[in-house]
Amino acid sequence: MEATKLDSAPTQPVQPKVRSKGLDVPKLWAEEKAKRKPSAAFVVIGHVDHGKSTLMGRLLLDVGAVSQRDIDNGRYQKQASEMGKASFALAWVMDTSAEERERGITFDFAQHHFTTPKADFTILDAPGHRDFVPNMIGGASMADMAVLVVDANQLDSGMKGQTREHILLAKAVGLKKVVVAVNKLDAATPPWSQPLFETVQTDIRKLLATSGFADEDIKFVPCSGLAGTNVVNPPKPSSPAAWVPKAHFTLLQALERSIPSPAKPSTTAAQDLLKQPLRMQIIDVFRGSVTNPLSVAGRIASGTVQIGDVVSIQPSGEKAAVKALEVSDEPREYAVAGQICTLHLSDIEAQHLRSGDVLCSSQHPVRVAKSCTMLIEVLEALLPQPVDVHFGRLHVSGRISQLVETVDGEGEQLKRRPRVLKAGQRARVRVGFEEGVPLVVGEKVVLRSVGVTAAYGTVE
Repeated sequence: MEATKLDSAPTQPVQPKVRSKGLDVPKLWAEEKAKRKPSAAFVVIGHVDHGKSTLMGRLLLDVGAVSQRDIDNGRYQKQASEMGKASFALAWVMDTSAEERERGITFDFAQHHFTTPKADFTILDAPGHRDFVPNMIGGASMADMAVLVVDANQLDSGMKGQTREHILLAKAVGLKKVVVAVNKLDAATPPWSQPLFETVQTDIRKLLATSGFADEDIKFVPCSGLAGTNVVNPPKPSSPAAWVPKAHFTLLQALERSIPSPAKPSTTAAQDLLKQPLRMQIIDVFRGSVTNPLSVAGRIASGTVQIGDVVSIQPSGEKAAVKALEVSDEPREYAVAGQICTLHLSDIEAQHLRSGDVLCSSQHPVRVAKSCTMLIEVLEALLPQPVDVHFGRLHVSGRISQLVETVDGEGEQLKRRPRVLKAGQRARVRVGFEEGVPLVVGEKVVLRSVGVTAAYGTVE
């Protein structure tokens, strides 16, 4: 059954609890992880209209996650043609809402899973339009790495638009690995111009380096999402793109080679993360079916959860029971830190659940605070002033109440109580909120002002 957003969903009766099995999840996960393929979630970023959704639709088609019949003869091509947007059929694999399809741009981030013989992946397709940057931040905060899509023929528009800001935001939420898909090379003059690709590669490499990305963490892929060239399958030797396989991976190969190496489940660090209290920011709230009437999705930051657990929702303080759960659309008995999962809840009403809330251990709930100290990297001049504050999916209005100090690279004080913070400085600031916000020490934060990213850092 198709998921229905809460504002249009009928009220469902509260479902009874399911008894917990009391599983030793850290032990079970250590055994299971050793048998599983590597896995990663990647966020797709870049300027609007650079082909992100089409490229991801092509990737899903060519790995077999969707069928050519669905594209050509099924709902995607038929609906796209009816709306006069026949070339958008691939993008509609990712853009699923009627409004996204009507306007031809992504608003929210879409989530899709696929598997290859070597790895399991989750795609988080983020919106490129500047009006939807908060949704992009929410998607990036769930990812292990980024795929930056750049239209080879429209590099300047991207550099003046969201390409630059998306790179900064990817860095701000802690991403390190980037695969750069230099897209639409089939539409270049001449088609598949190697000099054009190299120019784009040079310019984007410089931008990534100045934003703090290490060269060894960057891979460049020349490709065409619409034609499908060098996405999963390399170009034929007789094609104008014959130069590509001599020096470059396909997009899929680059993804498989960029998966961050996780701590082994048996190591102390990995076990400690699982033994910490449960913390999961809610990314989406929806109604799925009669049997699972109220569901939330998100990425577990710490701890574990299993069917039958009683969890707390902050900042409301309401409790709920986990009736069932899924990881990568597969029913599971438990989920652990680092996994993106869907939890089907009972014993809670819809008005107590919002995107940005934190689902946490009922014994050790996350703190709710009206102010906090942040350690930030300053991108634009800041005074004590109103700011838009982003903690992953959570977007709240705040105010910088105090410029505490500027600090050096080690966090040691350089100047106490500065009057203004300048771009390039590192500083501690005090930020207040009108209402209580669920916060975790070490959480990534982005500060924006007048539609521009002004600073990023962590909650201290």
